[in-house]
Amino acid sequence: MSTPVKMSLEANKSYHFCTCGKSASTVLCDGSHKGSVFTPKEFSVTESKEYYLCACKKSANAPFCDGSHAK
Repeated sequence: MSTPVKMSLEANKSYHFCTCGKSASTVLCDGSHKGSVFTPKEFSVTESKEYYLCACKKSANAPFCDGSHAK
Protein backbone atom coordinates (compact mmCIF):
# COMPACT_ATOMS: atom_id res chain seq x y z
CA MET A 1 0.00 0.00 0.00
CA SER A 2 1.32 3.44 -0.93
CA THR A 3 0.32 6.15 1.49
CA PRO A 4 -0.07 9.78 0.39
CA VAL A 5 2.91 12.13 0.36
CA LYS A 6 2.58 15.38 2.31
CA MET A 7 4.09 18.29 0.37
CA SER A 8 4.22 22.06 0.74
CA LEU A 9 3.09 23.55 -2.56
CA GLU A 10 3.22 27.17 -3.68
CA ALA A 11 0.19 28.94 -5.15
CA ASN A 12 0.18 29.49 -8.92
CA LYS A 13 3.35 27.44 -9.49
CA SER A 14 3.28 24.70 -12.12
CA TYR A 15 3.92 21.13 -10.91
CA HIS A 16 4.03 17.84 -12.83
CA PHE A 17 2.45 14.80 -11.18
CA CYS A 18 4.09 11.47 -12.00
CA THR A 19 1.65 9.09 -13.71
CA CYS A 20 4.10 6.26 -14.46
CA GLY A 21 5.11 5.43 -10.88
CA LYS A 22 8.83 5.31 -11.74
CA SER A 23 9.91 8.72 -10.40
CA ALA A 24 12.31 8.64 -7.47
CA SER A 25 10.06 11.04 -5.52
CA THR A 26 6.99 8.87 -6.35
CA VAL A 27 4.64 11.84 -6.80
CA LEU A 28 6.41 14.51 -8.87
CA CYS A 29 7.79 13.73 -12.31
CA ASP A 30 11.56 13.37 -12.70
CA GLY A 31 11.48 12.31 -16.36
CA SER A 32 11.58 8.55 -15.72
CA HIS A 33 8.57 8.08 -18.05
CA LYS A 34 10.62 8.93 -21.14
CA GLY A 35 10.23 6.21 -23.76
CA SER A 36 6.91 5.01 -22.31
CA VAL A 37 3.27 5.81 -23.04
CA PHE A 38 2.97 7.86 -19.83
CA THR A 39 2.98 11.66 -19.61
CA PRO A 40 2.99 13.69 -16.40
CA LYS A 41 -0.14 15.56 -15.32
CA GLU A 42 0.48 19.30 -14.98
CA PHE A 43 -1.28 20.98 -12.06
CA SER A 44 -1.16 24.01 -9.78
CA VAL A 45 -2.83 25.09 -6.56
CA THR A 46 -4.50 28.38 -5.67
CA GLU A 47 -3.32 28.44 -2.05
CA SER A 48 0.20 27.96 -0.65
CA LYS A 49 -0.06 25.23 1.99
CA GLU A 50 0.57 21.55 2.63
CA TYR A 51 -1.26 19.02 0.46
CA TYR A 52 -1.46 15.23 0.42
CA LEU A 53 -0.53 13.91 -3.02
CA CYS A 54 -1.50 10.45 -4.25
CA ALA A 55 1.29 7.87 -4.28
CA CYS A 56 -0.83 4.80 -5.13
CA LYS A 57 -1.92 6.25 -8.52
CA LYS A 58 -5.55 5.16 -7.90
CA SER A 59 -7.06 8.49 -6.79
CA ALA A 60 -10.04 9.74 -8.78
CA ASN A 61 -8.88 13.23 -7.77
CA ALA A 62 -5.22 12.93 -8.87
CA PRO A 63 -2.82 14.39 -8.04
CA PHE A 64 -4.54 14.73 -4.67
CA CYS A 65 -5.18 11.78 -2.40
CA ASP A 66 -8.81 10.71 -2.07
CA GLY A 67 -8.23 7.74 0.24
CA SER A 68 -8.23 5.11 -2.54
CA HIS A 69 -5.04 3.57 -1.10
CA ALA A 70 -7.03 2.46 1.97
CA LYS A 71 -9.68 0.59 -0.05
